[in-house]
Amino acid sequence: MVGSLANMPSSGHSYIISAKRTALGRVGGLHRSRRIEALVAPVVAAVLEDSGLEAAAVDEVILGNTMQGGNPARLIGLAAGLPETASAITVDRQCASGLDAIVAGCRAIETGEAEVVIAGGAESISTAPWRIAKPKSLYQTPHFIGLEAASEETGEDAQLFEASEVLSQRLNISRDQQDQWALRSHLKANAAQDKRTFVGEIVPLRGNAEEARDQSAGVDPSLDELTALPPFLPPTGTLTPGNTSAMHDGAAIVAIVSEAVWQKLGKPPALRFVASVSQGVVHGNEAGAPMEAMKKLYGRLEGFNSKDIGLVELNENSAAQAIAFSSSLGLEDDLVNPDGGAIVRGNPLAAAGAVLVVRLFTRMVRQRDDKKPNLGIAALGAIGGIGVAALFEAI
Repeated sequence: MVGSLANMPSSGHSYIISAKRTALGRVGGLHRSRRIEALVAPVVAAVLEDSGLEAAAVDEVILGNTMQGGNPARLIGLAAGLPETASAITVDRQCASGLDAIVAGCRAIETGEAEVVIAGGAESISTAPWRIAKPKSLYQTPHFIGLEAASEETGEDAQLFEASEVLSQRLNISRDQQDQWALRSHLKANAAQDKRTFVGEIVPLRGNAEEARDQSAGVDPSLDELTALPPFLPPTGTLTPGNTSAMHDGAAIVAIVSEAVWQKLGKPPALRFVASVSQGVVHGNEAGAPMEAMKKLYGRLEGFNSKDIGLVELNENSAAQAIAFSSSLGLEDDLVNPDGGAIVRGNPLAAAGAVLVVRLFTRMVRQRDDKKPNLGIAALGAIGGIGVAALFEAI
């Protein structure tokens, strides 16, 4: 038995051959009435059509999700018309869940467990069930739970802007620097929208213009307007609604195939999975988790440095985090989020990491620039003080 398991086939490399997402919508906004399967199934169908894969070829659905409960990956697979024989699993590492799902799909293929995997992340905060902590006594008022607890002592986790505030104070990142970063993120996103960069990436669920762009994008704030916004933590706080990201609904899905399937399809342009890491950090450094993950990734790859990277997609929980990330790793501003980031489009929690991979696919595959290095990184932090980073190569 042991010998037969040891001889299980390995698929070699894994390839992302299609990557799409919904427009991101404010909570209670664009996707307010869509259950998670209605939000995601059309994106799965679009990815299958774009890749030329038959639904019957799918071996596994792997979905990142934090708010729904149960196994929404199975519901989505069935709603998308995948065969009942296709297995499904939902993973939860908070904001990193979607990236984790994609990495898990790549590894399943590389170990020979699957040939075709549909993976990504989705969050329908607008329709997610409410969760209530069980009262300790009959007379205690029930407590509604927003996100999963990440602290053993308190049962709660520091808000993202509190963690970023600690980071900004420690690294002396000024309010002006953060507002300037946020302004540049808006300018980049608006320029990308004008160039129709997101066409082919976003699946309009109703086929209208409103659903073809992120709901919070298109704003054109001035620096004065950003400066006028009050901080979350007065009087000395530097983080505001203008230089941080807000929670949004949305989904992002990719199709991953084995080397054999990729060759049968004619070797279409793709992202090849190279490596990924995750890294926990000590309490008080939660906002620094993406940097620590990147340093770990660099250490795993002999001779690798920032000059080898053509693109970095970072989930902008806050401008403070993005500034610290870029400066600590010596990354040029135009290398990180060239089409804007989550400060503009919003943070769809479990879908956030999958959105980053879709962005890599758009920039490095759909709109490939042969003058730039063909390596791209998706990186983000997750509630609880965990950083995740994944490296892909455009083929």
